[in-house]
Amino acid sequence: MQIFVGLGNPGAKYAGNRHNIGFMAVDRIAADHGFGPWRAKFRGQISEGVLGGRKVLLLKPETYMNLSGEAVQQAMTFYKLTPADLTVFHDELDLAPGRVRVKQGGGHAGHNGLRSIHAAIGDAYGRVRLGIGHPGRKELVAQYVLHDFAKADQDWLDDLMRGLSDGAPHLAAGDAAKFLNAVALRTAPPRSSDKAAKPAKPAPAAAPAPEVDDSRTAMQKLLDRFR
Repeated sequence: MQIFVGLGNPGAKYAGNRHNIGFMAVDRIAADHGFGPWRAKFRGQISEGVLGGRKVLLLKPETYMNLSGEAVQQAMTFYKLTPADLTVFHDELDLAPGRVRVKQGGGHAGHNGLRSIHAAIGDAYGRVRLGIGHPGRKELVAQYVLHDFAKADQDWLDDLMRGLSDGAPHLAAGDAAKFLNAVALRTAPPRSSDKAAKPAKPAPAAAPAPEVDDSRTAMQKLLDRFR
């Protein structure tokens, strides 16, 4: 069994925030892959289902971002899982909007949700880093992540959610490369190389032979032949 955790803050007030892109990701996976209804457990909302033949629990902590580790730890303890069985979907300031990276272990880079999970279970878990871009200055970060995505972001955001859902079975199978490829096919589809052949330009028509002014009489033509 695996746990896919989406990070965010509970409640309608935060639903469209950049900080809630992790919630959005697991919501999309649940909807597209026939997971069971969301229900309250482990200080969060859970939904159970199957991805690529593997049982997966989706978890959205309702402890608010700074205490996400409490919900994660409860779920892992109940199912007797290790950090290797956990993958966390979270917003990433250091990636451009729509970019995705997969990471196993490592630091939390100041992300409060990851910081809480580190404190609860250590750092040896997987992460799916979902780029939201950076506002440019450190003092603007809190306002930026707790603000809704702009209308201009909706197209790439929808493509990203589709890609994450498409790739989720590969992620559950432990194939990060196939997962990222599935995401890329939605967010940066290859351009077709089959360009319609342009019709060949018609060859220029041969120049007409120059006309010769021949006003000789029949007798003159005959005489000229024997000269």
